[in-house]
Amino acid sequence: MKENNFFEKRCERLLGKEWRSLFTVPKNMPFKGLTVNRLRCTPQKFLDNAPFLIERNNFADESFTICEENLRAGTHVLHHSGVYYIQEPSASSAAAVLRVQPGDRVLDVCAAPGGKSAQLAAALMGQGVLFSNEYIKQRAQILLSNTERMGAENVVVLNEDTARIAKALPGYFTKILVDAPCSGEGMFRKEPQALAQHCQSLVEQCAAMQKEILDNAALCLADGGELVYSTCTFSPEENEGNIGAFLQRHPEFSLLDCDVTFGCAGHKSCCINGEIDTEKVRRIYPCHGGEGHFVARLKKAGQADTGRSAYKALKETPPPKEYLQFVKKYFPPLQNRKTACVNGAVYILPQEPLPDLKRLNVLRAGVCAGTVEKNRFEPHHHLFSVYGGICANIEHLKTDEPRTAAFLRGEEIEAQTAQDGFAAVVVEDFPLSFGKVSAGRLKNRYPKGLRNLK
Repeated sequence: MKENNFFEKRCERLLGKEWRSLFTVPKNMPFKGLTVNRLRCTPQKFLDNAPFLIERNNFADESFTICEENLRAGTHVLHHSGVYYIQEPSASSAAAVLRVQPGDRVLDVCAAPGGKSAQLAAALMGQGVLFSNEYIKQRAQILLSNTERMGAENVVVLNEDTARIAKALPGYFTKILVDAPCSGEGMFRKEPQALAQHCQSLVEQCAAMQKEILDNAALCLADGGELVYSTCTFSPEENEGNIGAFLQRHPEFSLLDCDVTFGCAGHKSCCINGEIDTEKVRRIYPCHGGEGHFVARLKKAGQADTGRSAYKALKETPPPKEYLQFVKKYFPPLQNRKTACVNGAVYILPQEPLPDLKRLNVLRAGVCAGTVEKNRFEPHHHLFSVYGGICANIEHLKTDEPRTAAFLRGEEIEAQTAQDGFAAVVVEDFPLSFGKVSAGRLKNRYPKGLRNLK
């Protein structure tokens, strides 16, 4: 790690002269990892059949460290089909601490690029709903693509300010993750330039933004609900200090034990805005096998919300006849699912009843099935990435066969199992995308921006 006098002096002042040992790692290289998508595969099954060398870590049951240095894991077909998400190992810790259960109503406040949302959606197992939000528009589009790839059907993707969410959905969520934008000190080993530019004013700016996000998240949480706050930085202002100040502003909240074994406890020397029980929070340093994280778990007072709050329901709209004809032919199990039509597109809604979302900037609610064009229904990739396994017409591929690599490049391939018409493309039982078969050839409909072009 390069030098930065501000950063080093602060670490020595807060942690003592031995602070450098916390940043010592076996190899001077970024940690590489992945998180297995439980909607596709169990962690043990993936470990037993992994196409490259991995090993378990203790940040989450579904989190693994990649043991091959030059591996391009993002081009593998199992990544394309949403079996795993590439994620720095310790980044999986916060979602694991939230302990989402099927049926929860979950908000991922600062969700892009989507790794933690993938974990939360998988934990729901198709029940309840996840609102995955990103404030920055460009990053929200990346989030949209990643949640689509992971195959969750009960996700609402927002591009919103947290204050507007709090105003529209006060007390709605039973679980909230605030993985807050931060000064990024945990990324210094991978981004030396960030270390060189680091200063106290940046830390203070981030802490003020985190305060606002936390206060808005508190308004969104139902009585009895839980909130996990995390950062990928080490500064006291953004971690223990922020939690201490939050508890002073919100006496209805209490600090819970993270109840995990990874990392180490927080530091009393970092409690700059009121003392907290630092044994209940967790810090992750490079010596623990991750780049760097802070995690705290909070609970809101009151009886747990086991019912559904009184919100005006989202208005459903009957789908066009072209969609009904398409679904009857290709996806019979979806015929009775509720839908909404927005700007010419048909969306299959989550089975969890949704509140009215008209006051929010919604990028997607549920699964985008497709659009009607020139009196015919044109399906969307999202439909097949989620429901490809139940399609009535499937082209089956194997992981290592040439047709699979060709399909990922966007090429037309031979159809061996699918009949004429639209067909789901499934790899080793994992939904990937779709194409259209004619005369024994499958014309590729995999979106161009997702293909292996290099």
